[in-house]
Amino acid sequence: MKRILTIAVCFAASVFIVLFGGSFLKEKQQPEDTVAGQFGQHVTQLSDTPQVNHMLYQDGQLIGVLRDTSRLDRMLKDVYAERYEDDFPNSRLDLGSNVYLADEESYLVYEDADDEILNYIDENRLFSLEATAITFSEDGEVYARIFVSNQDIYESAMNTYISYFVDPASINSGPQPSLTTYGSRDNSVSIPQTISISRDYAPIEEIKKTEYEVLEYLKYGDDPQLEYYTVQEFDTVAGVGSKNHGLSATQIMNINRDKISSVDQLLKEGDELCVTYFTPAIDVVVEKESFRQMPVYFETAYVEDANLLLGEREVRQNGINGARNVLYSERWINGVLVSGTERSSVTIQEPQSEVIALGTQQLPDVGTGVYRFPVENPAISCGFGCYYGHEGTDIVNQYDRWGDVYAADTGVIETNSYNGINGNYVVIDHNNGYKTYYGHMRELSELPEGTVVTKGQMIGHIGMTGLATGPHVHFMVQIGDKNVDACNGYLACDTVPYQ
Repeated sequence: MKRILTIAVCFAASVFIVLFGGSFLKEKQQPEDTVAGQFGQHVTQLSDTPQVNHMLYQDGQLIGVLRDTSRLDRMLKDVYAERYEDDFPNSRLDLGSNVYLADEESYLVYEDADDEILNYIDENRLFSLEATAITFSEDGEVYARIFVSNQDIYESAMNTYISYFVDPASINSGPQPSLTTYGSRDNSVSIPQTISISRDYAPIEEIKKTEYEVLEYLKYGDDPQLEYYTVQEFDTVAGVGSKNHGLSATQIMNINRDKISSVDQLLKEGDELCVTYFTPAIDVVVEKESFRQMPVYFETAYVEDANLLLGEREVRQNGINGARNVLYSERWINGVLVSGTERSSVTIQEPQSEVIALGTQQLPDVGTGVYRFPVENPAISCGFGCYYGHEGTDIVNQYDRWGDVYAADTGVIETNSYNGINGNYVVIDHNNGYKTYYGHMRELSELPEGTVVTKGQMIGHIGMTGLATGPHVHFMVQIGDKNVDACNGYLACDTVPYQ
């Protein structure tokens, strides 16, 4: 049996006997004067020669003196076969980690209390069971350990967890040339932490017996504090994420795989969705590449024309955006994009400049009617109507969450203010019947009201003031008092990803 300790030091009385002989003790002490353990085992006699007593301890306190250790061995085997073998096959039962036997040499012979001791062990479940130990460490330091009934359920749960973030087929296909068609591809997956597998003994109640238990641990650890949201009428997956900690639609899907299989799935009013993102014991790092077509915005050239009256203008050549193919390298950790860099870019269509003739040297203040995204590296986190009452488009900079905000078209800053919903915001009047709105900026724009701005001019910085749950620009196109969907003919939303 494991954990049977040999203790060389005998009871003080026994040492005394070894040094000076048993006659003195026999004269000075009667056997019944000495009792041991929780069951008050009396000394029945004094031996002429030292013998081994099997002392059973729990948390350093003596339970009793076990006379026949083979009975303990048989009991452990019988209990395992009767209670645990079905759930934990090919395992073994032993004493709990806080219980141990220590052999001590002594002249004292104690009365037999083996029945009471074995019953005490059984009634108090002082057992541990051999199981598969999964140990997590980083930089040589162990930070977590779990026990599972067998290695197969751990590996199955781990494969399921990794599949939330990466397509196994793309990883197993081997090295491939760079993407040449639009879309994204997983190139590699790794876990930076060290995971080791061994066999060890554990308290039975701590051993995870199902793949579900292991998967829940991988997602949230041993003590998850989960928050839930009740789906409202007209909610979309993206809308639920936007209203709860700024989670993306993909994140909402990942943490509700039992209910959601697509970011475009229609939600049922009244359903309960988890809105607590993973707090995992490991990091699943996925290296991706993304091939997208991005606009090359045209420039506007102004020429003076003495034949035009002061304030008049005339479009001599319409501006047309160009296009370029861009290959990005991206790093995702646990389903969250953490960095991205442009690897290569090829212009496939040159832009055509807009030419406007002016009858004045005053800076133009009328929009072109062709809009650019208000941020670089744009992605849409919540579209127009992604939840009830959302009359705008939430746009993020994928690679610089707190980057600059740009005027979508030429015009005049009409409003530079703050409110409790959209925080710091700017309204630009394009003097052609359209206005654009930029909400949640980090601070008030440095440009005062009345400032003429040109398309692409920096007007502020991305923020999350007001009721925002994450850094983004709440962008709106306004016609009179009506807000319209910016993705409906104003922004090239089909060329950017949705998070």
